[in-house]
Amino acid sequence: MTSSSSSTVSHAPASWGQLFCGRNGWLALALTGGVALHAINVHIVTTVLPSVVADIGGLDWYAWSTTLFVVASIIGAALSVRFLAALGPRGAYLLALALFVVGSVACAGAPSMAWMLAGRSVQGLGGGMLAALSYALIRVVFEPLLWPRAVALVSGMWGVATLCGPAVGGLFAQAGHWRWAFWALLPVAAWQAFLVSWQLGRNKAQKQEAPKVASLQIGLLAASVLAVAGGSLSTQLLWQGLGVVLGLGLGTAAIAVDRHNQGGRGVSLLPDGATYTGTALGGIYACVALLLLGTTTEIFVPYFLQTLHGLSPLAAGYLTAAMAAGWSAGSLLSSGRSGAMAVALQRVGPMLCTVSLLALGLLIPLDAAAWPAALLLSLFALALAGVGAGVGMGWPHLLTRVLTVAPKGQEDMASAAITTVQLYGMAIGAALAGLVANMAGLTQPGGVAGAQSAAAWLFVLFALAPAYAAWLLHRQLK
Repeated sequence: MTSSSSSTVSHAPASWGQLFCGRNGWLALALTGGVALHAINVHIVTTVLPSVVADIGGLDWYAWSTTLFVVASIIGAALSVRFLAALGPRGAYLLALALFVVGSVACAGAPSMAWMLAGRSVQGLGGGMLAALSYALIRVVFEPLLWPRAVALVSGMWGVATLCGPAVGGLFAQAGHWRWAFWALLPVAAWQAFLVSWQLGRNKAQKQEAPKVASLQIGLLAASVLAVAGGSLSTQLLWQGLGVVLGLGLGTAAIAVDRHNQGGRGVSLLPDGATYTGTALGGIYACVALLLLGTTTEIFVPYFLQTLHGLSPLAAGYLTAAMAAGWSAGSLLSSGRSGAMAVALQRVGPMLCTVSLLALGLLIPLDAAAWPAALLLSLFALALAGVGAGVGMGWPHLLTRVLTVAPKGQEDMASAAITTVQLYGMAIGAALAGLVANMAGLTQPGGVAGAQSAAAWLFVLFALAPAYAAWLLHRQLK
């Protein structure tokens, strides 16, 4: 158990002005640009995916676009520490950007869903590296006083994505040119490569021995996600259930292997003690994964809004982005809090997320013809923003606690593991979302009735994840 005094940084964080002053501002822009590119891409794909399916088919594989992207991101995040040690900050970042660009080009030219999924996998590899490097370099390039602000800024890049992603994806989708949404990412990547070369190249870090990669644990985590996702492709309850059981078993095996390897007995993926929810670090990682699992319901929101409520791709994309906007607003507004207020925000956030998901489960399946459109859309936006805000309210404090409670000498591993745990929660969430939606009737019977059933089951069941996170945090923050 951890007391409230140890759950937050022991001093008040620095101001935003200090973070953006002088070279700190350029460094902040260099680190956050990669996350912004990754986040914009996520919202672009979420917005255009219904148009992609309408053009090249593959509704049964709808959730796999996110599943494979995030599985590849887990691998990229895990490899980021090794590339950081071998290539330095600039070399590792440029490699991540190159992979992201190759994947984007493949998606833009995809003639089939199989090709699209391959491109998304390469995109995910680069995106996972970008996200992990952004968090890992915070403690390298900034003073500890700046960490909470820097973490909030990195997380706040999802707010940039709420403005750019749905606009880019929605406009191209409505014009019948969804492929150009992927081409539009390339100029942003080119600007980011210039900025990284200019700023991170000035950090002359000494060459380090590249750490070993926990290949077995990464493979088990990836296999666990794919097993759950594979179960969703079957229409038979037996095979769906076996997919979930196998996936949970492989995930448990990954934890067992990592637990055995900790303490210097082998190559570990997580820091010492991080595989036990009763420890400070383990509890934080569990909450991160659970909160992210709850937000993966977002991938089906544009489909539900277009199918059940007749929204255009642009309108559906922007309404869906309310979740990310809420996350960004909650994160930015809470980052300057400390002490008892920071503890309270960590406790309240998951409960708000739970209530908002339950509200979506009741609202989205409603008959659009029986309710005023303006009222329904307002309630959708409020509930979606509530899901995001519930995560964002405690997010800077959760991640700052990772940096402060990490075992001595394992700080780099702990910061890189933030992204690994976050992405695993998203990957399992996407796989389970596809399974639940298909089981609830998304494809059979399909249509309006199938979408209504899928929406109700999806949001209500996924509300259990942040509810469990709320219980864990209540236990930790006594």
